[in-house]
Amino acid sequence: MQVIWAYDLRTMIDPLIPSHRQIQGVSTVNMPHLVLASGSPRRAQILVEAGLEVDIRPTDTPEHRLPGDGTPELWALRLASDKAARAAQDTPDAVTLGADTMVVIDGEVLGKPSGLKEAEATLRRLCNRPHRVITAVALDTQTGKWSGWSSTYVQIRDLSDTEIAEYVSSGLPLDKAGSYGIQDQPFNPADLLKGCYLNVVGLPLCLTGQLFDLAGLNLDLECGDCSNPMNTVTVQS
Repeated sequence: MQVIWAYDLRTMIDPLIPSHRQIQGVSTVNMPHLVLASGSPRRAQILVEAGLEVDIRPTDTPEHRLPGDGTPELWALRLASDKAARAAQDTPDAVTLGADTMVVIDGEVLGKPSGLKEAEATLRRLCNRPHRVITAVALDTQTGKWSGWSSTYVQIRDLSDTEIAEYVSSGLPLDKAGSYGIQDQPFNPADLLKGCYLNVVGLPLCLTGQLFDLAGLNLDLECGDCSNPMNTVTVQS
């Protein structure tokens, strides 16, 4: 078991993000080996900024939709659970964490863009319209499995053609569902958000903390200014 020491409140993800975007640090706890079954640098950084030591081990989980994935929430939940389970096969003594984020508009799931043209088209589609961001999180431990999802409503501001072109040419949208990162500065795409901010970044710390609590790992993980998070814990086994 590793000993993780307390961290103070830390500004999230990027020094250019307003200082009120903070997360609550971890109290001193005995923390087992934690494996993040994701290659997302943003998810890793959220956990590291919270004071956790993370072993990053992405999986090759296929992400196409299956017949049982009736809603975006269930699809994301299955993918997160599959990622955690695959990582657990290689690290059976660890706590493995899987996550998957989906952007939904008009009932359609928007994945990562296939290229610059699709990224530009997606951003134009999202302009001045509300959409949902869903992130499912799954924990796989020696004593059980816990999972759930968080949903956040986001509205992208009125982006100019120049802003879209410059952002797309930067390459930043290419590894992000919905073709944007809410934390990307100076692009700053959103003008309205209801729910968990970190959920849109890629890992809702409020939900993750709930799952850790259910697993008996009381880490006191909290999102500093999370406004009325819409979290659903769905699986306990």
